[in-house]
Amino acid sequence: MPGPLNRRARNLEEAGINMGALMASAPQQQYRPLAARDGDVYLTSWAKSGTTLMQQMFHQIRMIAATGAGDMDFDDISRMTPWEDTALLIDFDMNVAQRAQPRGFKSHREYERLPANARYVVTVRDPKETYVSFYRFFDGWHIEAGSISMEEFWPMWLNGGPGGCDYVTHLLSWYARRNEPDTLLASYRWAARNRPAMIARLAAFMGLELTPEQAVMVEAMTTREFMSAHDDRFDDAMFCKVMEERIGIPADGDSTKVQAVASDAGVLPPVIAERIDAMWAERVAPVTGHADFAALAAAIDPA
Repeated sequence: MPGPLNRRARNLEEAGINMGALMASAPQQQYRPLAARDGDVYLTSWAKSGTTLMQQMFHQIRMIAATGAGDMDFDDISRMTPWEDTALLIDFDMNVAQRAQPRGFKSHREYERLPANARYVVTVRDPKETYVSFYRFFDGWHIEAGSISMEEFWPMWLNGGPGGCDYVTHLLSWYARRNEPDTLLASYRWAARNRPAMIARLAAFMGLELTPEQAVMVEAMTTREFMSAHDDRFDDAMFCKVMEERIGIPADGDSTKVQAVASDAGVLPPVIAERIDAMWAERVAPVTGHADFAALAAAIDPA
């Protein structure tokens, strides 16, 4: 297997080389796979579909409910809600004690590949917006800024995030569970624009009670402005550290998952928009009966 390039990739083949080298070099000193427990909560949105917002909201709800105060004393939100699909790469023990209950874990998986007897929080997002956000995230971090066009990025978007699946597999898996009591499903746009309501829904789903004052505290700590001001907690710090140490990718890239300005699907190249529309028409519409994402979101979100 080729060794690391000791720099950011300049095409998708080089990105694969770097990731292969990273996986081959993973130590196993602290790593322990997850020993699942009944009642664990999985924050399992698809890549670039609201996972980070849900991690922050979940963690602040449980901390404020338990202690009366929020908690930003961490270097990486994925240390608070660990991500099994990167744990081996960063040599992380998935069973490390969490600061409050219930236990929570990040994921990008569909229902069929997660432990049973758990609870699942899923925000879904317009696929065109995920494409733009995914591209913005990788451009300048794993990939040298400007070296890959949006059109060339298509295969990487199709693969989803680490340990995940393709967009449609994820969407249909969770859409099928939209009425199950163990699943909290909403569109990312609704959750972001209706944070007080989402906070109330999530707290109840977690089995926790917040006073009105505590709910306001969570709301203040989940704004785009607050999270942008603390973006170093949401920039995959643990993953950046091992990439720099083991494959030479500088940790100074823009890896934050909290963008000051939301991704605009309007900048998507027409050829990519057409591919996504065709994928929806072929795989999603026949199953859900919804001609586009807007119609699906309207069906799953509270009125």
